[in-house]
Amino acid sequence: MALSPQWLDELKSRITLSTLIQRDVKLQRAGREWKACCPFHNEATPSFYVNDQKGFYHCFGCQAHGSAIDWMIEQRGLQFMDAVKELAAEAGMDVPAPDPRAAERAEKRASHHDVMEAAQNWFVARLASDEGIGARQYLERRGLSQRMIEHFGFGYAPDDKTSLKKALSQFDEKMLVEAGLLIEVEDKIPYSRFRGRVMLPIQDARARVIAFGGRILEDRDGVAKYLNSPDTPLFDKGRNLYNLHRAGPASRKSDRVIAVEGYMDVIALAQAGFEDAVAPMGTALTEHQVELLWRMADKPVLCFDGDAAGKRAAMRAASRTLPLLRPGYSLQIVQLPAGLDPDDLIKQQGAKAMEQLLGNTKSLLDLIWEHEKDAQPLNSPEDKAGLKARLMDHVDTIEHPDIKSLYRRELLDRYGAFAFPPKEFKRGGFQRGAAFGKPQIQRASPEVVGQLRRAAGGAFRDQLTQAVLHGLLRHPREIHRHADALLSLSKSDHRMAETVDFLLDNAQALEAGRELPISPSKVLPPPPDKARFSFLSEGSDPGAAREELAEAVSLLVEKPAIDAAIAAATKRFDSDPEGAFAEQQRLRKRKLEIETRLGHMARKRAAAQAEANLSPGESDPTTGEQETD
Repeated sequence: MALSPQWLDELKSRITLSTLIQRDVKLQRAGREWKACCPFHNEATPSFYVNDQKGFYHCFGCQAHGSAIDWMIEQRGLQFMDAVKELAAEAGMDVPAPDPRAAERAEKRASHHDVMEAAQNWFVARLASDEGIGARQYLERRGLSQRMIEHFGFGYAPDDKTSLKKALSQFDEKMLVEAGLLIEVEDKIPYSRFRGRVMLPIQDARARVIAFGGRILEDRDGVAKYLNSPDTPLFDKGRNLYNLHRAGPASRKSDRVIAVEGYMDVIALAQAGFEDAVAPMGTALTEHQVELLWRMADKPVLCFDGDAAGKRAAMRAASRTLPLLRPGYSLQIVQLPAGLDPDDLIKQQGAKAMEQLLGNTKSLLDLIWEHEKDAQPLNSPEDKAGLKARLMDHVDTIEHPDIKSLYRRELLDRYGAFAFPPKEFKRGGFQRGAAFGKPQIQRASPEVVGQLRRAAGGAFRDQLTQAVLHGLLRHPREIHRHADALLSLSKSDHRMAETVDFLLDNAQALEAGRELPISPSKVLPPPPDKARFSFLSEGSDPGAAREELAEAVSLLVEKPAIDAAIAAATKRFDSDPEGAFAEQQRLRKRKLEIETRLGHMARKRAAAQAEANLSPGESDPTTGEQETD
């Protein structure tokens, strides 16, 4: 079986070495690298380093050194081909078949590199010739210096269908077609793909030309402004980033990488001193390109144009990235002022304006929240419910359980603050000096006021809280369904905050029956011994238990809201006795309805026991009536 160097390079480029090694060795961040105690010899101080950008590990103690393939051989004890096959399966690559043509294909790929290098030299020569005067004037109008033109390898493709084929006549015509330089149409002679365009070479991580991008000199209707090479044996536009080979070393100095929309944006940034910029080639940012960015920086900066298309591109990148998120790795977002691209901004406001924008990024979570909040009008309850649904759709795509839980909590917090802002009670218009003859409102007696205040607490609510929490522990699939309610509970009762955090953070582990890092008994109050509910009982109908649990959760959350409203109404007796008394009566009625319903949900035997053990001032869970002293 013949494995070409190019194929092996591609395999290694698709594997994140630190992720591979962390399955066997605990690594710690050390700047741009990872470190650990060497797995190949005993040591007390870490001297084993992993560099994702360079794709190798090295121990300064025992001098162990190698790539992902070497790791599989040395650490896992695999044979070379077994190591290659396992890594290829992980990277989604097919191992070349064991036939004689494999070597021929490898040789042909090497020849394609020769073709592309020859084409690049010819394009550069055409730009410097008399044919290239219009292209040179275009570049001058774009404000590009001669140093930038030479640094990025600008060239020119004459507006002629056959000149390239004649210039590269030493190569087989079929090879020129395979390299994407010629277009082959049935019953026609192959002709040049790039004509009348300023040309830019697209290079791989080893600075080899693998494709081209061309820009027309004057915008014309029906003619594409930019034209890129098609996918070829050398070039896969979804797996490469323009300027990667230059931005890599620059990013190690700046500890940053900037992803912009197009290669002219990259060049404009480089001319202004921002050399750590890359760009996709005419497509939305792909999953593989995100991984390439993460090899250069933990939180790459996506810098998109300020128009509607730029905002859509940012959200497409966010959607592609959410399933890939892992601890420590995310994206930062910069959106330029409306109507400007990086080149325009730098020309109009200077490099300092760009630096300020790059220093004022928003997070991936901020982008999702702002985009969805502004996506549609939010004038009705249905509109607001749609916002929540869209936010949770994004959360559901995140695969890492901890990150998923944290995104869910943060977005629900923001949604709750937006959709359910705190309401202020308006003061009534009742005046103490009312006109003679109008009915006077009698103030409530101190006994009634005290009774209402005692209604804001009570042991039964504690029993219900304990029952609900243990019910969710028994039915963990219901935890995220009731995430909003749980968060409201933790806000209204700070004693429950740690328990709520535990349930939300460990929901998936509970569903899967995995061992938890901490025992539930450490953070959950003991289960109730008086009020027994069906969702706590063994052998109860699962469907009915879940529905009863859902009702209990909703009632539990509604209760503290009513308690708070009763307390607020009580404080308003002096300023608005009429309104306060009416509000108290309405709230008290609803509170009794809730407690009555909770009593009906409890088992009869347990309810009877609870009734027999009532203490003064507590609510009877079967009737909702309250005993008085």
